[in-house]
This record gives sequence, C-alpha cells and structure tokens, in this order.
Amino acid sequence: MKIAASVTEPSGVHRAVEDGADIIELRLDLFSGDPVEGAASVRELTDLPVIATLRSVQEGGKFMGDPDRWMEITEAVLPYADYVDIEARFQEHASRVKDAGKTVIASAHIPEMPALPELFALERMLRSFGDIPKVAVAPATLDDVVNLVSFTHAAAKPVCTSIMGAGFRNIRAVLPLFGSEFVYCHVGKATAHGQYSVAEFRELARLMDLE
Repeated sequence: MKIAASVTEPSGVHRAVEDGADIIELRLDLFSGDPVEGAASVRELTDLPVIATLRSVQEGGKFMGDPDRWMEITEAVLPYADYVDIEARFQEHASRVKDAGKTVIASAHIPEMPALPELFALERMLRSFGDIPKVAVAPATLDDVVNLVSFTHAAAKPVCTSIMGAGFRNIRAVLPLFGSEFVYCHVGKATAHGQYSVAEFRELARLMDLE
C-alpha cells in the first residue's frame, strides 16, 4: 500500500513529504499555471515517484480537450513523471507513454456501482492498455461495499480501487487491506470528495498495521 498525495501546486510537495506521502500525484488539470513548469518544479523538489494525471471532465476533472490535446500536454511532462494516469478515452496514446518508459495507471471513475461481472470486465479492459488498473466507483449500499471489497481481493494484482464521493469514505482505509495498490489523499485542499489528508491516512495506516 502506497499513499499518493494529490497536489494542485508545487507548493504542496513539501507538506506531502513531511506528512509521509509515498508518491506525488500531479493533478495537471487543476494546476493554475503552466502544467509543464509545475511538473518541472515538483521534480526539483522531491525524489518521490510522480504520477502525472490530466483528468477529464467526464471523470471528475477539469480537462476538456480531445485525446491529441491530452497527449500534447502529457508528453511535455513525461520527463518529470514515473507513472501516467490514462483514462480509456485516451488509451490510443498508451503505447507512446509506455515506450517512454513510464508505468501506465489505466483508470476509470464511475459515479455508480457496477455489478461484479462488470467490474471484472472493466478491470480486464483497463489492463489491456495499462500496467495498473484503477477503478473508482460510488457504492450506495453495504452490499455494494462488500462487492467492492470482494473485487479488490479477487482481482489480479496490481490493482487500485477507490471510492467516489464522501459516502462510505471510511472504505478508503479498508481497501488496502484487500490489495489496493494506492490510496489517494490530499494535502490542504482535497482533489476529490471524501479524501483523507496524507497525515490522517498515515495515522490510520499506523493504527491498522498497514505500514
């Protein structure tokens, strides 16, 4: 289990490192300035692995461009990243990212709870172009939560699972127990509803013997 600190400005890196993050996620779609300059600044500030994420509006982010524009921005930050988050709508560029030596996190953010067969089909599709599938869903009932935990446990590894929204946010702390690779947290301002801060999750990890 690794704690990924989602940052929207280079200034958040110091806090992320101090609070115990294992990885820095650059939410490039939320950067107020030039994302390339921001990524370069982050790389100068830390030796921690970096995830470059340019999240589309369709999946909860701010990026509104097409796949080619996505790749234009992403390619410019590749020198500063170790991982690249790629949604299915941008998967045509996954081979170029891999050819650059980067690990692909193939992601899907779904504001509902698919049935178990659909989750496994989604995981296979994501793994077809990525190295680490990331599936974030929105459970509405305890039965949904049980299914998400069961999927996390049974899915091929590595895999990352998470929750969309503030409902059942405590399940974010449970999923690593069943094999989820990353926990996405914030430093200062949350980049997703229901996120724990890095400091909060580091303490949860200590109390739950996740470390």
